[in-house]
Amino acid sequence: MKRVTLYDYGAGNLHSLAKALACPGIEIVTETDPRAALETDALVLPGVGAFAQAAERVAPARDAMREAIARGLPTLGICLGMQLLFDGSDEGAGAGLGVVSGRVERLRARRLPQIGWNSVEAADDPLFRAAPLASVYYANSFVCRPASAAPVIAWSEHEGDRFPAAVRSGAALGVQFHPEKSSAAGVAFVRAWVREATGT
Repeated sequence: MKRVTLYDYGAGNLHSLAKALACPGIEIVTETDPRAALETDALVLPGVGAFAQAAERVAPARDAMREAIARGLPTLGICLGMQLLFDGSDEGAGAGLGVVSGRVERLRARRLPQIGWNSVEAADDPLFRAAPLASVYYANSFVCRPASAAPVIAWSEHEGDRFPAAVRSGAALGVQFHPEKSSAAGVAFVRAWVREATGT
């Protein structure tokens, strides 16, 4: 059995995400201790909550988590989890993991939050080839602004503001959308990541 750990930093109900991650040969574990969360084959940083609270919960193991990802721990950050991969956020205080260089900023749009379906323009990435996504479900007011476009593997646009839908940096994958809420195609995307991350 390979272990996939959902790190719970108080992000609320993780049931739908745990259900989406469920694959044969995979043990899904929910862990509230950030150091214990690293004792896994793959790590998931879930997507609901406020940046400052999540950064505070991660802080005691921030360096250990960043180093584990740098050493190759497959990590999926969803929405807020993707934002935690960056240096910091205009939404609130606290340091991110700094896996991807850049900051999190408010969407440049009149209507916020962005809630609902939006199209995604994917680059040539193996995960998007394995589980194509034409449109995805968003629930966000903030987006990641990387220092360079190099880590960006997919884009979306809201009211003329083009922003990264997904980034990849080494073993870390971040998605701004909620794949677990993006119907069957989104669940297929999550499970394709599990297979990629665990070699199952």
